[in-house]
Amino acid sequence: MPELPEVETVRRGLEPAMEGKSFVKVEVHRPDLRWPLPKNFAARLQGKIVTGLGRRAKYLLADLSSGDVLVMHLGMSGSFHIFEEKAKELGRYYHERAKHVAHDHVVFHMSSGASVTFNDPRRFGSMKLVARDKLENEPLLKSLGPEPLGNEFDAAMLARACRGKKTSLKAALLDQRVVAGLGNIYVCEALHRALLSPKRLASTIATKKGEPNDRAARLVDAIKTVLQAAIKDGGSSLRDHRLTDGALGMFQHNFRVYDREGEPCRTKGCGGTVKRIVQNGRSTFYCPTCQK
Repeated sequence: MPELPEVETVRRGLEPAMEGKSFVKVEVHRPDLRWPLPKNFAARLQGKIVTGLGRRAKYLLADLSSGDVLVMHLGMSGSFHIFEEKAKELGRYYHERAKHVAHDHVVFHMSSGASVTFNDPRRFGSMKLVARDKLENEPLLKSLGPEPLGNEFDAAMLARACRGKKTSLKAALLDQRVVAGLGNIYVCEALHRALLSPKRLASTIATKKGEPNDRAARLVDAIKTVLQAAIKDGGSSLRDHRLTDGALGMFQHNFRVYDREGEPCRTKGCGGTVKRIVQNGRSTFYCPTCQK
């Protein structure tokens, strides 16, 4: 499933085609994705302007001139593709039309001249219209923790969230109430950079009073560093993720531990070997030599 870097990469790709532009026409090829689409979905969008295109955790948020917010989630296999008719006339494309057009479930025809197609073979993605003044109470968003790249996310905040937790550090970081947007890949990568074992108790990054220790500071720095690097590389393309122009994300080539079982640890001077274990039904990759 796409994590924060992949969703942020998609947001940046959609921004030129959608932000400040209106929906000229909306095609809905089926009435549901993961859940039914909102009633009169196409009619509620047509003619409205996207006044801003943001992101919250793994959700894309399109503010509309109507006062609604279009909340979109990519699910496991969802992707947006941009096609420009004007570009076709000039012999260039933002993206070739998807081969599996049967999975092109929603198409936004924008006043920019671009067609933005949402393709989702597994249909775990979703789209929902929420009134802006009710967004804070939206069930999909209201329980989310802080944005890991936000200024307010620091060692003190993470330590408070992990104080007294009996779960593993990895499980705590995957809890969207603790920190929003992280998934299996980037938690593994951040823990390796911070030299912290995914098996250690989450509470060990805080004092008994909930104050941060050195582990919390290292971990916050590692989380921010790995997310920023992944966004710069367009995210990670392992199975379904593509940029809006059809290109692959490249961060998978810079993984230090994820999917590198049996390979030498990349920590300088370590000499250990990457190991794979299973935690809460998910694969964890780490180096038992340098991650303590």
